Amino acid sequence: MAGRWFEELTVGEVFHHPIRRTLTETDNLLFSAMTHNPAQLHLDEEYMKQTEFGTRLVNSIFTLGLMIGISVGETTLGTAVANLGLDDVRFPKPVFIGDTLRVETEVAELRPSKSRGDQGVVTFLHRAYNQHGDLVASCRRAALQRRKPAA
Repeated sequence: MAGRWFEELTVGEVFHHPIRRTLTETDNLLFSAMTHNPAQLHLDEEYMKQTEFGTRLVNSIFTLGLMIGISVGETTLGTAVANLGLDDVRFPKPVFIGDTLRVETEVAELRPSKSRGDQGVVTFLHRAYNQHGDLVASCRRAALQRRKPAA
């Protein structure tokens, strides 16, 4: 198990996740197709040449999923019960095919579950940056986390 138990997390702790990911055309195409998203901004290069961006944008929901997915190894792998919700999802800058993203996660809040004594609620702040250091995605995620079993 690589994740952390509820008691092993500290408010204010920041994880600088070692996994980085360069986004490919295949990532964008497959994700858009699998989610039935036919938007031209993800799939039509010629159309996008005429826009302010000049090229296709990576599907923002893929970016969101990747940002959270990269965080799992150091935070919730083997210790998560469930995601409870996402808030304040933001995409302040576009993500393009060929961008390399890195992710950091901050523990914002911890509270023991009132109804489940062996679990607690963790609020994570996830942030993704491109290769230039620009913030390209962020969100607040509430997760139900297992407490450390009694020895």
